[in-house]
Amino acid sequence: MKHLAFALAVCVVFLVGGTTLAQPIGPPLPDLRSGSPTMPYATDGSAPQLLQQLALMVPDSKSAVGMNPLAVMDAAGRAMPGGGGESPGSALSAPVTILLLLTIISLAPAIVLMTTCFPRILIVLGLLKQAIGAQGVPPPQVITALALFMTMIVMAPTYDRVYKEAIAPWSSGEIRDMDTLWLRARQPVRDFMFDQIEATGNWNSLYMVLEYRGIDTSEPERLTRADVDMVSLIPAFMIGELKAAFLLGFRIYLPFLVIDMVISSLLISMSMMMLPPVLISLPFKLLLFVMVDGWQLVVGGLLRSFVVPAHAAVAAASSVTGGGGG
Repeated sequence: MKHLAFALAVCVVFLVGGTTLAQPIGPPLPDLRSGSPTMPYATDGSAPQLLQQLALMVPDSKSAVGMNPLAVMDAAGRAMPGGGGESPGSALSAPVTILLLLTIISLAPAIVLMTTCFPRILIVLGLLKQAIGAQGVPPPQVITALALFMTMIVMAPTYDRVYKEAIAPWSSGEIRDMDTLWLRARQPVRDFMFDQIEATGNWNSLYMVLEYRGIDTSEPERLTRADVDMVSLIPAFMIGELKAAFLLGFRIYLPFLVIDMVISSLLISMSMMMLPPVLISLPFKLLLFVMVDGWQLVVGGLLRSFVVPAHAAVAAASSVTGGGGG
């Protein structure tokens, strides 16, 4: 049970955390992390210590590592029956164990997808289907499957870094400390999210989140990537992805909108106002989309819209020059 819980924790490795390696970012903040070391995670599996670990779920910008989900899950695994804790009487009951595992299994995929390119791809493909006017074709399962495979292609270099820098050393015994494992595992994903924000120029979304959390962004040139924790980075990244997806969807909509307007004008001029324009325009839109090889253009454009660093050190050492304060 302990190993199962820890394996599921790897899926949640990109959820939240404190700060990362100090690299310049467009919006770096004053260093608020002095003092207040991270609470050591429980080692004896006792329920009170497990509750202390769950208290780490509240992000703390003053801690060196912030919330470490791996440490929390390790403490939860020790508290489960057969988890290896020294106090068997304090192990969690079977219903609580099942509830915990089901919660993790339900939330982990959504949490992981929030830190990838999946939202942008899925939204653009959905807008494409609406622009064509074929609401039921392709089916939602086909669109979602295509978006997942495209996400695997785009995120492959990032997850390869996660495996080489975190999972492989931990499996071979080179890494034993949970904080080190967490820092190494989240760093490639942080680099990917920062790269997308920089490529789309959506720094204002990050400034907005930081300002809401009480961080001064009046001088964004002084901020570093180390000053932005995962709790602030993930929603800012998602807002930027939504903006980029809607811009791409607008460009896709334009040619189909022109066809609809032309067909509507022709029907009105022929006094055929009772005939639905969509019924006539749909074949022409499908013909146009096939003639220009639309699927290849849309998928290829989506894949090229993401910035994937050629080497791990490129993103880690790159400086960020955001386009202004929040």
